[in-house]
Amino acid sequence: MKRASAVLSLVCLGMFILGTSVAHGLWTGPAVGWGCNSDGQGDVPADLVAVSAGDLHGLGLRSDGTVAAWGNSYYGQCDVPAPNADFVAVAGGWYHSLGLKSDGTIVAWGADNQGQCGVPTPNADFVAVAGGYQHSAGLKSDGTIIAWGSNSSGQCDVPAPNADFVAVAAGHTHSLGLKSNGTIVVWGSNDFGQCDVPLPNTGTVAIAAGSVYSLALRSDGTIVAWGHNNYGQCDVPAPNADFVAVAPGHFHSLGIKSDGTIVAWGHNNYGQCDVPAPNSNFVAVAGGGFYSLGLTFDGTVVAWGSNNSGQCDAPLSNADFAATAGGGWHNLGLKSDGRVMAWGYNYHGQCDVPVPNADFVAVAGGDRHSLGVQPGPQVRWDGRGLGEQWFRPV
Repeated sequence: MKRASAVLSLVCLGMFILGTSVAHGLWTGPAVGWGCNSDGQGDVPADLVAVSAGDLHGLGLRSDGTVAAWGNSYYGQCDVPAPNADFVAVAGGWYHSLGLKSDGTIVAWGADNQGQCGVPTPNADFVAVAGGYQHSAGLKSDGTIIAWGSNSSGQCDVPAPNADFVAVAAGHTHSLGLKSNGTIVVWGSNDFGQCDVPLPNTGTVAIAAGSVYSLALRSDGTIVAWGHNNYGQCDVPAPNADFVAVAPGHFHSLGIKSDGTIVAWGHNNYGQCDVPAPNSNFVAVAGGGFYSLGLTFDGTVVAWGSNNSGQCDAPLSNADFAATAGGGWHNLGLKSDGRVMAWGYNYHGQCDVPVPNADFVAVAGGDRHSLGVQPGPQVRWDGRGLGEQWFRPV
């Protein structure tokens, strides 16, 4: 049986990174970071159970409820306010940070030029938090969403009736909420129609916020996509049926069918939509900048598309993978025995997994560095350099 795993997904919008975690098991022990450490973002504290990433800073939730922050702190985004205790979740915005406390309050710190750290009163009863470009959003236990910060495009103006929400997501300058009845509400910038949810707006079970387009998975197995469609990334191919998962790339989209096949559409300048044969037995999918990754039932990783830095060259012994994560031009794979394999662009050492390479339970790819969670001792190292890469989420 493969070990329980969690995958940290990051969205890079220019210089902006959003973090979203999808957990299949508890993250335990310290995180391990490698690659570019120009701002200390690889100097990861010990005893973390969850991690999130901002542009050039990292956030970690410790098992004792304290928050650890490292990396660039030019705007104070790493200066966790006192008392640093009783946190249950963290989220990284561009240059600001957010933490959710066990009593349902949100604490925000860092860049506050647009009021993104000014949590509105009453600051109580929050159950989830999301960080956008220069705005923030929180979901309350009563199903309402509160948003604050930059409102240049109305991204903080939650439409009425503000009730019955079960999920929230923050895009670049637009926001999304999923209602308990399966309807989607979107507000904010609509210059590409990213707020125009297609009809019928019912039966949604999952939402995802891209930079200027969005994807939704419906309970009947269909995918709905809307917004910027310059490369056809919103044109779901026929037959649009039997999907069980969806993932956005830069300008392309991917979905997994119930039979284990992957369908990809949109920008295909590097073949990122050409799923290799045999297209079968996939259990997870991820979109990179201009390439794609699929994880198969037997634990092997399949990668296709742009390979200018070897990001599609899965390492030898391509078997027994339990999870994958994609950076802009490098990849990470977690083996069922707890080892991490990394390949692709390595200018900053982001593929040089430190020793001991063992007992990992989760992996994540940052802009120019990598992270792993393991129950063993903390490992730290520096991979300074000048290169940069474009990163797109799992």
